[in-house]
Amino acid sequence: MQSPDLCSHDPWLESKRRSRARRAEAVRRLRRLRGRRTAAAVLGASLALAGGALAQTGGTAAQSSVRGAGVAALQRALGIPADGIYGTQTRRAVIAFQRGHGLIVDGIAGPQTLGALGLGASAAPSAPAGAGSTLERIAQCESGGNPGAVSSDGRYRGKYQFSRATWRAMGGSGDPAKAPESVQDAMAAKLLATRGTSPWPNCG
Repeated sequence: MQSPDLCSHDPWLESKRRSRARRAEAVRRLRRLRGRRTAAAVLGASLALAGGALAQTGGTAAQSSVRGAGVAALQRALGIPADGIYGTQTRRAVIAFQRGHGLIVDGIAGPQTLGALGLGASAAPSAPAGAGSTLERIAQCESGGNPGAVSSDGRYRGKYQFSRATWRAMGGSGDPAKAPESVQDAMAAKLLATRGTSPWPNCG
């Protein structure tokens, strides 16, 4: 039996490599766990944004999927018939209100608009059922839920593997992989609402 070479650095280097691999895997597991734990809190705001984005599309199917008591409360505050559906009429009323009160004019009943109307976050339009689980599935498939993930060629970045062009089109700035996870969730919810799962052909 050959005695180990006590002067060789190979065993030490191999041990160091394994230790680094274990630490990296532990970090990845922790990030995935944190992502799942914060999903419920994050998606509340994200899906409100998605609901507004759905209303922006103007399509009948999209409009009919954004409805509920919260929308009816919003409509009453705007002084329009409260049918509980965030359709074209509601979006136009939101835009008119935003213009008249110096708010960002986007047709989305976000926190600032709701606050100006004297409404709480519960009045925010909700996204279609199942959107949260769809986003979680996409994130796990695309990046393992890692907000800082970058594809091997550097083209796709972040938890949902945005390209920089798509990120900018959704209103983002800078590097998607360096944006806060809550911002990435909100952008993904908006993208899902406006384009469905087509931006993620392998994971949608």
